Amino acid sequence: MWRSASLRLAALYTLAFTGAVVVLGLVTLMTTRAALSRQFDDRILSETAALAQEFRVEGLNGVAQAVDERDRTPGALDYGLEAPDGRPIAGRLAGRSASTGWSTLPMRQAVGDFEKIRVHATTLAHGYRLLVGGDDESIEAVDNLLARRFAMATIGVVVIGLVGGYGLARGMGRRIAAITDAAEAIIDGDLSRRVPGARSDDDLDRLAATFNRMLDRIAALMESLRQVSSDIAHDLRTPLTRLRGRLEANLGASAEQAERTAAIEGALTDLDAILATFAALLRIAQIEGGARRSAFQAIDLAAIARTVVDAFAPSAEDAGQRLELQGQESVVIEGDRELITQMLVNLVENGLRHAGPRAWVRVRCTVQRGRAVLSVVDDGPGVPDSERERLFDRFHRLEASRSTPGSGLGLSMVSAVAKLHGADVSLHDADPGLDVQVTFPASARTLQLPNVAATSS
Repeated sequence: MWRSASLRLAALYTLAFTGAVVVLGLVTLMTTRAALSRQFDDRILSETAALAQEFRVEGLNGVAQAVDERDRTPGALDYGLEAPDGRPIAGRLAGRSASTGWSTLPMRQAVGDFEKIRVHATTLAHGYRLLVGGDDESIEAVDNLLARRFAMATIGVVVIGLVGGYGLARGMGRRIAAITDAAEAIIDGDLSRRVPGARSDDDLDRLAATFNRMLDRIAALMESLRQVSSDIAHDLRTPLTRLRGRLEANLGASAEQAERTAAIEGALTDLDAILATFAALLRIAQIEGGARRSAFQAIDLAAIARTVVDAFAPSAEDAGQRLELQGQESVVIEGDRELITQMLVNLVENGLRHAGPRAWVRVRCTVQRGRAVLSVVDDGPGVPDSERERLFDRFHRLEASRSTPGSGLGLSMVSAVAKLHGADVSLHDADPGLDVQVTFPASARTLQLPNVAATSS
């Protein structure tokens, strides 16, 4: 608990607030004392002016009588009237030998103690001197009162800060301990463990939510890895078994040369398929690692689409299918020409393979809201909604028997290339068929030109 960062932070803030209270108390004390001192001096000067006026009007006897009356009044100031030779005439301050102006004189109290009083001496007509003064007990009382109040406030700030900091440290400690326990459980292999949230929508709640999303992602990746491992074993077991059977069947000396040649050719075909699968996996890993970003440059997406359509159109026509290019004549983006070409090739091959013998596949390049969009639309049977989320998973095929050629990595590579370029891949129902759209991020090089249809079949 005492090593808690939150408690140390609370103690630091408590110290800062305590210092602020002390500084505020000192400033308040000094300001109040100065104001009371000015008020006390103004009172003395006011009494001096009143008695001087009394001397001018009533003469010496009048002012002497006024001094005696004021001197006997409880709670009043101290007064004194002296002759020109210093002889006391009236009042307790007479004969104190105070200099003209302000001075401080010792004054014996009733209990025998001395106290210092502030005195103002004024010279009247004919050399008479008037003294008016008093002690500042009220100022000291106010000072003591303010000092006690600020001391109590300082103690209160310290107590509240320490108690609040301790409570905060306990609460934060429990929540951090929950995150730590979840992390330890995950380290021990329990990937289903999640961090509980306090539903207060504070920083720790947002951290816990982010932590849980990260764990969901890790769990999904682990499940994907397990599925990929299973799919690799399943996909490679068949060609390897077939390869072993062919080699074993031709191991004997009775095998004819033609049979051996056919067996070797079949073995090479199976080995090529296996090597192609591993090459595709390696290529996807390289793409996902972002190693190809250095090759980004300005490329014309429509020109790449035109090249791919021109390359596949003759074979599609021979198979009774139709392949067309639609959209704008020029759509410029930032990207890797080779990867974009491979991505489009995979989409076109996938559309021609699954759309059927009389398929109509359209490749479109457009600009929508400042973003380049590449889409491949077919009129085949489409993809069930339940399968669309997994369509871009590695080795995933709509055909569970896996009897058709292919590794199931083509659309996975499409997804990897799109992510490398910051593009979004989405599947839409073409009614009939499937519309696969790759939407690239907005770029200063993206040109929006009038729609022009260029058709090749």
